Amino acid sequence: MKVILQRVSEASVTVAGNQLGAIKQGFMLLVGVQDTDTDAELDYLVRKITNLRVFEDQAGKMNLSLTDVAGAILSISQFTLYADTRKGNRPSFTAAGAPDFAKKMYDRFNTKLAATGVHVETGEFGADMKVSLVNDGPVTIVFDTDNK
Repeated sequence: MKVILQRVSEASVTVAGNQLGAIKQGFMLLVGVQDTDTDAELDYLVRKITNLRVFEDQAGKMNLSLTDVAGAILSISQFTLYADTRKGNRPSFTAAGAPDFAKKMYDRFNTKLAATGVHVETGEFGADMKVSLVNDGPVTIVFDTDNK
């Protein structure tokens, strides 16, 4: 799996003009799945994301986790994280998970995140989404379970 995490002061997602999810302080996640992903990757990412210490403490140091600041997550599925741009100018997405499998894993990932007590909002899998966010910091971190 690949996840792009952005620390945000606010983020939202709309589909066809309807807002599906919105958060204030927390993380906006772009989530990509490949067919070889398992629950081990999900569990690893849930643990890393919910315990990642990138929020400032009273001394101004990035020392607090999402749970420490009662932050939320906006999770957005994004198969384009598996784009292969090595040949030509049109990316190939053959490394991205098959839609049925990817949706199942994306849903399981969000369920596991919510089971930690974190509030989770989502977009709509496979939809043309409009995502708005205010990146706080900016703090942007890339997770790739192939490189854990």
